[in-house]
Amino acid sequence: MSEEQENLQVDNRKTVLKVEHVAKSFRLPTEQASGLKQAIINWTKGISGFKMQHVLRDINFEVKEGDFFGIVGRNGSGKSTLLKLISGIYMPDKGSVTVNGKLVSFIELGVGFNPELTGRENVYLNGALLGFSHEEIDAMYNDIVEFSELSEFMDQKLKNYSSGMQVRLAFAVAIKARGDILVLDEVLAVGDEAFQRKCDNYFSQIKKDPTKTVILVTHSMDAVKKYCNKAILIKNGEIIVSGNQDDVADRYTLENFQKKDSSDSNDDGSEYPTGLSKRVPTLKVNILSSSVADGVNPLKFEIEYDYSEEREAYIGIALLDSRRSGHAYDAGSQTDNRGMIIKQRGHHTMQFEMPLGIFNNGEFKIYATLRAVENPGEDPEMIAFTNNDNCGYFAIRNERNGEAGMLSSRAIQINRLD
Repeated sequence: MSEEQENLQVDNRKTVLKVEHVAKSFRLPTEQASGLKQAIINWTKGISGFKMQHVLRDINFEVKEGDFFGIVGRNGSGKSTLLKLISGIYMPDKGSVTVNGKLVSFIELGVGFNPELTGRENVYLNGALLGFSHEEIDAMYNDIVEFSELSEFMDQKLKNYSSGMQVRLAFAVAIKARGDILVLDEVLAVGDEAFQRKCDNYFSQIKKDPTKTVILVTHSMDAVKKYCNKAILIKNGEIIVSGNQDDVADRYTLENFQKKDSSDSNDDGSEYPTGLSKRVPTLKVNILSSSVADGVNPLKFEIEYDYSEEREAYIGIALLDSRRSGHAYDAGSQTDNRGMIIKQRGHHTMQFEMPLGIFNNGEFKIYATLRAVENPGEDPEMIAFTNNDNCGYFAIRNERNGEAGMLSSRAIQINRLD
């Protein structure tokens, strides 16, 4: 089958979920009114008593029948709110959510379970909450019990279950409920190792079923790459990457990498960020090409600076392999590299290109320093450097590359001499 025919086949699949221009906001209280009098006083003073939190903005995507669709993003990005909109728990402020089929939503495992009821009774209770009839629950009950491996305990009260047993039962109900669309929120790492293997086998099987659709929210990028065929990445309430699951997972890894470094940055409350001053108020590395590089095409980046002193100065560059905690390149103290000398004073940029063919897959960041020389032959003085917020972050992803070392086997050749 040709690629064009495959694309046509995909396009002809039924759309089971369509999210169009969806937005959702919440009111967060800022002033507490203990009574009607205080509320009137606040109103006369122009105090609204709340501020708007815009959780989702103009979200658009669709899910086809048979998709294993991943939704990823950092905590607070809007993922759980989106799932609640899809599940009908919330209504969107703008836009629409269209579901075509029976949707079974498990946003939190065990929600709706009653500790005073038996395991059997809780299965029927949860099934009823999901909209299944008594007869439909009868039909799926044995599958649920078999998967949970709790047949000996189904007539005991749930409060006598261990936490692991409760999770297994809840998860079994989640994945064995016979719906068309299964919505799961961070529920892959449940139970012991043997039970996790069973869950892994189940998802591998359901991925092959063209009639089953799964929407999965997870922080596990291994799960996204293994199970999903499509994914979206949400950041600050907006979709910033969508489509290929590997691309989305790699971008999420890069976002996490950059966010972690930014949270570690030292902020002393001064006027300028760490590493900068009145002498050099701007020094920043901007990635110009894709931040997820293919390891074949060179990486293009620029260094933005603001320097006005008359002293000769030059840019130093260091490349850090974050995964392996080693410097792949460091030209920070070289004064003989004339290509790094600053020729224009004021606010300007210098553009660079770096080949990536010698590197294995990994996550990298580019640091920059600005060093001034008072007199020829003297040691340079570092007067500015990029903190973690102003570094350039990128990842390399290529199937032909290895993962173990920094340098690819193509970069080093060892010849036998005897």
